[in-house]
Amino acid sequence: MAEEPGVPGELRVGVLAYPGCFASEVFGVPDLLTMAAHVAGPEAPGYRVAIVSPRRRVVASGGARLDVRPLREVDVLVVPGFELRPGAADLGARLAGLAPEAAAIRAQAAAGTAVVSLCVGAFLLAEAGLLDRRRATTSWLHAGELARRCPEADVRPEHLVVTDRGVTTAAAFSAMYDFALDLVRRHSGARVARTTARVALVDDARTSQAPYVDPRLLPRSGSDFSQRVMRHLDQNLAARYDLSALAAAFGVSTRTLLRRFSAETGHTPLAHLQTSRVRRARHLLETTDRTVAAIASSVGYHDPGTFAALFARHTGRRPSAYRAAFRRKPEAPAPQKPDA
Repeated sequence: MAEEPGVPGELRVGVLAYPGCFASEVFGVPDLLTMAAHVAGPEAPGYRVAIVSPRRRVVASGGARLDVRPLREVDVLVVPGFELRPGAADLGARLAGLAPEAAAIRAQAAAGTAVVSLCVGAFLLAEAGLLDRRRATTSWLHAGELARRCPEADVRPEHLVVTDRGVTTAAAFSAMYDFALDLVRRHSGARVARTTARVALVDDARTSQAPYVDPRLLPRSGSDFSQRVMRHLDQNLAARYDLSALAAAFGVSTRTLLRRFSAETGHTPLAHLQTSRVRRARHLLETTDRTVAAIASSVGYHDPGTFAALFARHTGRRPSAYRAAFRRKPEAPAPQKPDA
């Protein structure tokens, strides 16, 4: 099929489809770019988007069959994510089966194309060698695995979108819209991006995925010793942190406690305690009307300012702002049946 002539100034975007990729991520960016083009108007340079693949046929997630075109020269190549369970043992085999896609990504980058991954599409970029000595992000749920598989990458699990020398990585699922809006902002201007976000009901002011992290979903690290220490800390969130007393409770020296805990978990007991305190505070901010000062005290901080600074460092938002964004409305009681 002959390719239609391009329009001066339009941005050529290719979305790389491959077996098992998330169909919604294949179409999410093109759909938002279509909205942006309508907002910008017919006289403005738009977006020329194609679903491309090194394969002739592609079946995406849910059995969706995709109409794909051969790989061609584009300005931006978008790599969607795929289903990945935490700790999946078959990830290596899955990536090995996508060798044609990794080769295509590598070739596009070598030709000067800007390459973008969505969610765990970052693993494909790593397979292609694009993340070595670059800053990158992915879903917070899988950031640890990406760092293990690609130790040369500087993985930033708190970031929504990271761009480093022509390679962009975006965090989990909905971060594809954060990336797309940034692309619109750079190509069509801030007004078009802002209006597109409002038309699509997309938040265009997010800066971090930290507020969405749920540590309970992350794999628990450590052996029986560190697990017992973490359990003790979790059960005493309001107590003053006393390293000597903690070590004595487990019959070891402070030096031994720090060495063993760090070796098994990769962080200190205090870091674990702070994370647990913030997790509890997040729950209380979301579900209760208790004041920030009362919540701070309940998790061991008698100075609300100290607590607020720690909370912001972990979540990217001050406690009051977090509550405003994530407060859960109480469920309405079920209607009662009238008496017979």
